[in-house]
Amino acid sequence: MAKRIRIDKLLAHMGLGTRSEIKKSVKQGKVAVDGKAVKDSGLIVDPDVHEVTYDGERVAYKEVVYLMLNKPPGVISATEDGRERTVIDLLAPEDRILDPFPVGRLDKDTVGLLLLTNDGQLAHELLSPRKHVDKTYLAQVLGDVGEKDREQFTAGVTLDDGYVTMPSELRIVSKDKRGDDIVSTISLTIKEGKFHQVKRMFESVGKKVIFLKRISMGPLQLDDNLPEGSYRELRDDEVELLRSDKRS
Repeated sequence: MAKRIRIDKLLAHMGLGTRSEIKKSVKQGKVAVDGKAVKDSGLIVDPDVHEVTYDGERVAYKEVVYLMLNKPPGVISATEDGRERTVIDLLAPEDRILDPFPVGRLDKDTVGLLLLTNDGQLAHELLSPRKHVDKTYLAQVLGDVGEKDREQFTAGVTLDDGYVTMPSELRIVSKDKRGDDIVSTISLTIKEGKFHQVKRMFESVGKKVIFLKRISMGPLQLDDNLPEGSYRELRDDEVELLRSDKRS
């Protein structure tokens, strides 16, 4: 539920200028509420009730933003970087206004589901080690992944630093011959988010991940119609699913 708010603050919050610039726009008759030009930049409005327009365009006020990104390879999960292209660089200017940030990270060469939001509380809940939020990946693995691997992953495997992972769910989707090699396509659901965890788990059983894609995080599923590098706002029901999940 939006709060009652000064119109200059509302417009500045939505990236339409500084408070002083908004004041000038009001004087120029560019700002209207319910079809009537505003004369006072300090006018209090309720964004849930009043229709605010700027230069004839309706302004949709938002305090929080939730974006589902299908992360492509070659970009890093950060808000800024001096050398590398980041996931924020993939957003249109109007979608950066509320300063969304990636919830967790995917490796530079990993693709798939990444949530971007400015809802710090939700992000904290999704990333909290105490919550053990499920994350499911599709991967192609160089090597013959079999029943023994599935049993080891179910029991928990020891990583290169001695850390023993929580039990995970490994499912073998298919196997293909590539020259002299076998490439296994698998689905893996883990409850942690250690650095390079999926890759290190397979290394611990003598195999190598050659392709990795995250397809879900908690109850949020990657939209199959979202091409790599594209994003969309979460639907209300998807946001509610995430909020309900973090309360459970």
